[in-house]
Amino acid sequence: LERFHARQLRVSPHVLGHSKAHVGRVVAELVRAAKAQGLQPGPLALSLRGDFVRIGSAYEQHKVRSPDCFDILVPLRLPPHLEPQPRSADGLGPCGAFVCGLRARDGWTRRCRPFAEGFCVELQGRSHLSSGLVLRWFQGHLQRCLGAVRYRLQERCRVSLSACPGHPPTLHILPCSDYVCCHISMAVRLIPAIPLGDALYLTALPPEGPHGSLAPEALWGLNASRQEQRLLGWLKEQAPASSCHLKCLQILKGLRDLRMQGLEEPFCSQWGRVLSSYVLKTALFSLLLQGPLEAWDERFLVERLEDLVLYVRDCLHKQVLMDFFLGNTSIPEAVALPRFLKEAAPVNLLFAFDGPTLDLVAFQLISTWIQAPHIIRMYSSPRYLRPVPTP
Repeated sequence: LERFHARQLRVSPHVLGHSKAHVGRVVAELVRAAKAQGLQPGPLALSLRGDFVRIGSAYEQHKVRSPDCFDILVPLRLPPHLEPQPRSADGLGPCGAFVCGLRARDGWTRRCRPFAEGFCVELQGRSHLSSGLVLRWFQGHLQRCLGAVRYRLQERCRVSLSACPGHPPTLHILPCSDYVCCHISMAVRLIPAIPLGDALYLTALPPEGPHGSLAPEALWGLNASRQEQRLLGWLKEQAPASSCHLKCLQILKGLRDLRMQGLEEPFCSQWGRVLSSYVLKTALFSLLLQGPLEAWDERFLVERLEDLVLYVRDCLHKQVLMDFFLGNTSIPEAVALPRFLKEAAPVNLLFAFDGPTLDLVAFQLISTWIQAPHIIRMYSSPRYLRPVPTP
């Protein structure tokens, strides 16, 4: 396991630091240009707030393999009079996820008809901000601003923007020779985000949501990445300096990806969705707060990794793994949570999967752990080392 982590999973801090710095400079240039070109008179225009928020494993010290993919939240500035309306209890939106609508107040759409017609859809007789329309505007706006950024950065790198319908646009950065020491091309997913205050954001739901109505487009998902980073920072302060909790998460993600190479569809896709990185990270958070953090010293790596595997297995058998931040009253007081999260209804992350699927994933998970040395040897050959698709 140590050799597997060192050779295939561990990302060089030096290379990751260079990549993050380069991504930060390029994204800052693009956001600055997009904000400047998006300014319009009056309070009823959609525009960028002017900052960006770094999220994801690359900024949480548990990224695996290569530092070539990054996630960035780009906060937007909206007109007033749009109220967040949690909708997790009325059957709208995907199962196993917290969803929220941004509903216009009574009479607002008549006074602000141009904005309502350009960015809102009807849901149950009320006007709601459309995530699909906002995403399309965001993609087009960034594409129009790319020329100025490309000109300013032409000595450092080549940049381009690609967009897939229903997904956030991806900024591709290809460094010029000798600018980044490792010459790694980077893909940066730029995610438009609606600020709720207290470092909490709403982002567009993935397009796999239910079809046949405008419900998915009128609803937004909750992003609590900043709260996850606060918790990880608190755990780093409280745990031993040689704590292995992040290494356990990296190894488990690595084993999940290796095992995926030998699975057939449709179970291969189900395996990846059930054991998503967010699910594994949530399980780690829950397990960490159940016992003394001193037990996560690096000397006990195998024991703690086995505990994590067994904990995930038990959650799969029970078909229950609650979102760590929604309605959780056992989070340490040192990790300040927004009131919106404290009062939110709890969400079971495994609710969308049926029992037989979860039982089969649990069986394969234990089998993967028992056969870990064999799986590492078998699927670590160059024939199988191909990048895992990013969801």
